[in-house]
Amino acid sequence: MEKQQFIDINCDVGEGIGNERELLPLISSCNIACGGHSGDAESMRQTVLLAKQNHVLIGAHPSYPDKENFGRRSMTIAPTVFVDSIGQQIKALQAILETMDLPLNHIKAHGALYNDLAKNEELAILFLKAILPYKESTAIYAAPISTLGKEALKHGFKVVYEAFADRNYNRDLSLVSRSQENAVIKDPIKVYEHLLRMVIDRKVRTVDGQLLQIEAQTYCVHGDTPNALQILMYLTDNLPNQNIYISK
Repeated sequence: MEKQQFIDINCDVGEGIGNERELLPLISSCNIACGGHSGDAESMRQTVLLAKQNHVLIGAHPSYPDKENFGRRSMTIAPTVFVDSIGQQIKALQAILETMDLPLNHIKAHGALYNDLAKNEELAILFLKAILPYKESTAIYAAPISTLGKEALKHGFKVVYEAFADRNYNRDLSLVSRSQENAVIKDPIKVYEHLLRMVIDRKVRTVDGQLLQIEAQTYCVHGDTPNALQILMYLTDNLPNQNIYISK
């Protein structure tokens, strides 16, 4: 019998969509918005409760402090202001976790910050400075072949590489910009095929047809994709056909 394989599927949640009650039973880790691009104390508390009930690992999802643009635009921001903002966002979630005796499993940057950290060394070092208090206990979700991942490993942080089940990739393994119509993969069958290729073959097909090597230990389905629930239900129903299961 073929050996079973368990994978981590993560979702960005607590972002004002209101679908957490449906999504969380279907995933194994979540990234909770903590005030930068979305979220407040109440949304964090409610999302943490749902994650606890569904045995989902909890991560912080800090962003540029830019609710107006949902954290999807790069910002020029003073280093001290940036470090303080990231630190305060994570601290706000950590305070809620402590009241429920829950650990902070990981930290994953959001939106434009995630993309900028993949290529900007100065910003990556500032980000690591901001999250230094969590170095020993918490992993960083980062893009493969990213500046953040490289710098984090160099400085002794634990890194979990992430790939996107519902996003298309460019030839340099960057994500296709959301300004492009083909940035997001919305068809559940195509998401399934995209994910299988990454899990089984360790390859991703880029938008120009290249098959490139990709190594990941967690796979994201965006919680704000309109049919995220349908995608996750399809994955839950069909991954076992390949002896692949979502970790719980």
